[in-house]
Amino acid sequence: MTARVLVSDKLSETAVNIFKAHGLEVDFRPELGKDKEALLAAIGDYHGLAIRSATKVTEKLLEAAGNLKVVGRAGIGVDNVDIHAATRRGVVVMNTPFGNSITTAEHAVAMMFAVARQLPEADVSTRGGKWEKNRFMGVEMTSKTLGIIGCGNIGAIVAERAIGLRMRVIAYDPFLSEERAMQLGVERVDLDTLLARSDFITLHTPLTDKTRHIIDAAAIAKMKDGVRIVNCARGGLIVEADLAVALRSGKVAGAGIDVFETEPATESVLFDAPNVVCTPHLGAATREAQENVAIQVAEQMSDYLVNGAVSNALNMPSITAEEAPRLKPWIGLAENLGSFAGQLTETTIEAVTIEYAGDLADMNTGALTSALLAGLLRPILTEVNMVNAPMVAKSRGMDVDEVRQTQRGVYEAYLRLTVTTERQTRSVAGTVFADGRPRIIQIKDIDLEAGFGENMLYITNQDQPGFIGALGTLLGEEAINVANFNLGRSAPGTDAIALLEVDQPISDPVLAKVRDIEGVVQAKRVCI
Repeated sequence: MTARVLVSDKLSETAVNIFKAHGLEVDFRPELGKDKEALLAAIGDYHGLAIRSATKVTEKLLEAAGNLKVVGRAGIGVDNVDIHAATRRGVVVMNTPFGNSITTAEHAVAMMFAVARQLPEADVSTRGGKWEKNRFMGVEMTSKTLGIIGCGNIGAIVAERAIGLRMRVIAYDPFLSEERAMQLGVERVDLDTLLARSDFITLHTPLTDKTRHIIDAAAIAKMKDGVRIVNCARGGLIVEADLAVALRSGKVAGAGIDVFETEPATESVLFDAPNVVCTPHLGAATREAQENVAIQVAEQMSDYLVNGAVSNALNMPSITAEEAPRLKPWIGLAENLGSFAGQLTETTIEAVTIEYAGDLADMNTGALTSALLAGLLRPILTEVNMVNAPMVAKSRGMDVDEVRQTQRGVYEAYLRLTVTTERQTRSVAGTVFADGRPRIIQIKDIDLEAGFGENMLYITNQDQPGFIGALGTLLGEEAINVANFNLGRSAPGTDAIALLEVDQPISDPVLAKVRDIEGVVQAKRVCI
């Protein structure tokens, strides 16, 4: 049976021809992207769905898509795809993470020029028959300090362009190493320093729980008077009402906004604010970028539907059909270990060492390394996936080493992850039991056995009497039920670890109380 592909958004005709060239049946119906009911009625007949941003791939749509095998997003953002629901239903979700990087970076630079010289307002004024030469007094960009929040692929391109304009460039990115910063010619700083020193600030970070509203009234108060802000990354990074107040007061001299918290942005508090350049999410809107991402997504989807090859998948590693049954539980372990370590890491990762021991050393460890890096990076970089994780790690200047060795200890095979940051080195090891369950077997060279849970509490403490009782009493008083309680220590009276699985998320107030228990060195919540 020939696989069928539905294109429900506007894509280049080249993409349609690529599907056909691979022997696939393709229906080009871009009107369905804005007609939820019609799309819902049609989706059951298709094996592949090619989209841009208009189509919303919801859990309801996926439930109706009984034959769907792959969703391909022509672009990087997958905010319009329920990836968890797709994963549960065995639908591969692909994107094209680097096809529009140059275009988005160039738009950010264009916005900086427009804001610096008030070009849109000057154009309107001049077309209106006025000649307000004194009104539109701009500023030069040469010798100004540009602060880049998020110095990944797009941020690095902006940095290169800005250096060409003779700007001084500083960058804040938790995953940007000193070596990579030197290669780019930028100065790596913390966020507060960036806010205080920058004449222009441009955002190029994904929208996560940690970056949401990263620019608010408190952040703006730390900035220079007369700073100019550009956001071509994601709506929600800026508190728009706070920015509007700062523009009216003159604290912020101008802003270029391409993305909004609610889109389409038919109204916004920024529309009436002074010195704002607004565009309708045009970051990737060039012929070259749209052609690139359309061709890339068509090739990827065709390869998967025809040959079973997987690339740039956000919910599936790149492995062959023959390897899948044996690798699957180890991939789960690798991703979980990476996520566990990533959630405990707060400073720049400089190096990662992955040790494959025993039988595991003879397997295809490439997929395992990709899965582990994806888990490690995802707490900060939500758009990283198992395929592009090694590239993302390299772009951040992280050294990744794989070590293979023969069996040591009681386990026939195990995986150990060691993460080196600016401040410390932390290791965590795990294995897969005969029943396929992934387990943690060691943390920071301390032996313990624990499973992974949706809600976990990780504690390092001094081994001393009364700690377990105090912790248990606190959790009982807070009505938090403990599903599993695992302990380990290096020696009596020295360093100890407690790893608990609980039935509900640990709140910030409870976490603060745990940290106040005598002997506690560190307490973190972990969600796997």
